Amino acid sequence: MHPMSKIRKEITKYMSDESEWNKKLIAEFRVNGGKVGGHFEGKTLLLLHTLGAKSGQGRVTPTAYVRDGERFVIIASNSGAESHPAWYHNLISKSVATIEVGADQFNVYPSIAQEPERTHLYDKMVEMMPIFEKYRRETTREIPVILLTPVK
Repeated sequence: MHPMSKIRKEITKYMSDESEWNKKLIAEFRVNGGKVGGHFEGKTLLLLHTLGAKSGQGRVTPTAYVRDGERFVIIASNSGAESHPAWYHNLISKSVATIEVGADQFNVYPSIAQEPERTHLYDKMVEMMPIFEKYRRETTREIPVILLTPVK
């Protein structure tokens, strides 16, 4: 087998596994009014609805969040990878997005936090989920912090 074929096969399997994991997490979230077990047990989680920037297809991504007043704060960590997650590009390409929090679904205006607020809010996420500190250390990129402000 050609080395690139092996790499493509591994990437396809990873993406399929991740997709299945997300589907199960989304189903658990919806059945339990936003509560899930496992890695996110006791943590705040929302479902982020975006449209593919190129495909136009709807996407739903489970994402940890912290609150800052009325705003929901999410982190585009991509588990410390050197690139932003796909949902980040989809989110910033639109002026309005939809989130599910608990049993509620509503529209939000996304914006990117700037310093010094960015670091303060990232640190707030680290308090809830210390793994985000590892993500920050593992990448050379500045990880975006996104503010989701409910549409009134």
